[in-house]
Amino acid sequence: MKKIVMFLASLVILAGLCAAQQPKPKLKVYISADMEGIWGVVHGDQTSPESPEYGPARKWMTDDVNAVIAGLFEAGATEVVVNDAHGSQRNIIPDALDPRAFLISGSPKPLSMMQGIDGTFQACLFIGYHAKAGTEEAILDHTISGSVVYAIRVNGQVMPELGLNGAIAGYFNVPVIMVSGDTAVCGQAKSILGTETVGVAVKDAVGRYAAKMVPRDDARRLLKEGAKEALLKRASMKPFMVQPPCRFELEFHTSGQAEVAWLVPGVTRADARTAAFSNNDYLEGFRLLRALIALAAGR
Repeated sequence: MKKIVMFLASLVILAGLCAAQQPKPKLKVYISADMEGIWGVVHGDQTSPESPEYGPARKWMTDDVNAVIAGLFEAGATEVVVNDAHGSQRNIIPDALDPRAFLISGSPKPLSMMQGIDGTFQACLFIGYHAKAGTEEAILDHTISGSVVYAIRVNGQVMPELGLNGAIAGYFNVPVIMVSGDTAVCGQAKSILGTETVGVAVKDAVGRYAAKMVPRDDARRLLKEGAKEALLKRASMKPFMVQPPCRFELEFHTSGQAEVAWLVPGVTRADARTAAFSNNDYLEGFRLLRALIALAAGR
C-alpha cells in the first residue's frame, strides 16, 4: 500500500512539473498612442516639438502609456507593442517607457498610426486619441490633418481617426478594446466601435483649448485599471470591420486641395471640395486616402 501511495505521489509531482514546463499561451496586445488625448494636453503648443511646452507633454504621454502597459501585464499580456502615432511619431521617451514593451518610433511608416498591427495580436488599444473634426467641446478635434481634412466618410459614415484605425485593426480581426482621451472621444469610440469598448476619460473639454483634468494620479490609476478590465473582457468585444466595397469620401477644406486629388486615376469628383473612390480592399483604400491627404498638404 505504501508503494502505491508513493507511486501516486510521484505521478502528482511529475504532472506538476510537466504543467510548469508548458509554455505560457501568447497574449499579444497592440497600442496606438496619439498625443492630443493625453492627460494634461489642451493646446497645440504642447504637441509641437518647436514649443518649450512639448517636453513636459512627452513625459505625460509616456506616463499615460506606461500606466496602460502595467494594467495589460497584470491582466495576463505576454507581449505589448506600442506604436508612437502622433506627428513625427517620435514623441514617447524611449528610455522612460516600460522596458517590457516594444516601441515603434519614427515616420513615415506604411500604416502610420497603425504600423505593426497584424493578425497575431489578440487586442488593440488607442491611447491619447482625440475626437473627429467638427466635434463640439473636444480638445484639438481634427481628422488626420487639421489643415486639409474637413471630413472623411467611409460607406457613408463620418469617421474619426479611431474609426479609420479601428477598421485597420478589424481588417486583421483584432478588436479595439479601449480608447482613452477626453470625454468626447470616449463617446465616439462607443458609438462607432461598440458599447463594450472601455473608454477612459482623463479630461473633460470645455472648449477646443481648455479642459477640466482628472487629478494626475487618479488619471493614471484609471488608465491602468481600464486597460486591465478591457483585456480581461476582450472576449465580449468584436472587431470593427468595414464591409466591401469600401467607398471613401474625402472632403477637403478648399476646392483647390480637392483639385490635386482629382488628378489621381480612379478618384472622382463628388462635389467641389470632395474626392471619392472605392476599393474592395480596405487597407488599399486607406493607403490611397493617406496619399491624397499628403498630396493636398504639399500642394
